[in-house]
Amino acid sequence: MLNNKNILITGGTGSLGKELTKTILQKWPNVERLIIYSRDEQKQFQMAQEYPADRYPMIRFFIGDVRDLERLKRAFIGVDYVIHAAAMKHVHIAEYNPDECVKTNIGGAENVIKATLGSNVTDVVALSTDKACAPINLYGATKLASDKLFIAANNIVGKQNVKFSVVRYGNVMGSNGSVIPFFLSRRASGVLPITDPTMTRFNISLADGVKMVLHALEHAWGGELYVPKIPSYRITDVAEAIGPECEKPVIGIRPGEKIHEEMITSSDSFTTYDLGEYYVILPQVTKWSLPDYIKKFDAQLVPSGFNYTSGDNEEFETVESLRALIGEHVDSSFVADS
Repeated sequence: MLNNKNILITGGTGSLGKELTKTILQKWPNVERLIIYSRDEQKQFQMAQEYPADRYPMIRFFIGDVRDLERLKRAFIGVDYVIHAAAMKHVHIAEYNPDECVKTNIGGAENVIKATLGSNVTDVVALSTDKACAPINLYGATKLASDKLFIAANNIVGKQNVKFSVVRYGNVMGSNGSVIPFFLSRRASGVLPITDPTMTRFNISLADGVKMVLHALEHAWGGELYVPKIPSYRITDVAEAIGPECEKPVIGIRPGEKIHEEMITSSDSFTTYDLGEYYVILPQVTKWSLPDYIKKFDAQLVPSGFNYTSGDNEEFETVESLRALIGEHVDSSFVADS
């Protein structure tokens, strides 16, 4: 799919961008160019040590901000596929810096769309978050606006052959700033702070997150919002898996946090279809035939009123499964040390 193609990843030095890079190079060694676009020069410098130019001439590192439309336009020249992963992601930081979050997550989305229109890009996949579903915090609200922008962009492409789609998922296991690395870093102190003992979250591995992005890149018709079928975990089980001997004081939730996350609301159920491995929320108005789509992907409309939340999920990780997953995906020394 990607051999002899040019791919650009915004926020490419983040956890998912790095995993995408590794996966793309493994599966499509003849990729023409893989552009890592981000604003953090130190992260780019560090990533470039892993991919030296003499061994990976197809990788290009572009310093740039998604807030800068002109820089995006220049970066998009000759690009076939765009994966938009750049965002401000920390809930509490967004609460205290709302204008910065809006500029990056909403303004940045608008700029990616504007840079795409008039270019040769044929497919754009934007990354979303469960916090965009029925948001109560600014981060979630900005990502919901971003999702709407990318989905609506399919209506303004004119004759340009380009499709925009979105992937939405929960906490990525081991990603920067997530709870598992935080607990691992605090284990030696003997104290793992718990925000709320009833809190749950969806859980997805980096590899499965990348798999869904590539699925959307290959199969999207334009306007889809993909949601994976993934397990949940209880925050208390994560703490027990990492530090069974640690104290676990309850400190209360931070500004903008939910007790449980949601990826599909009951209001979404009227346009949500079960694709087997994923759910997909379709736009109410499409540029393509809905019956043809249903036939192509054997899509089954979910029951009216269906919703998908981390607290009511049918599948939960256990302390034992979490311990094994952390050793496999986050810290290979963890299981032996536990």
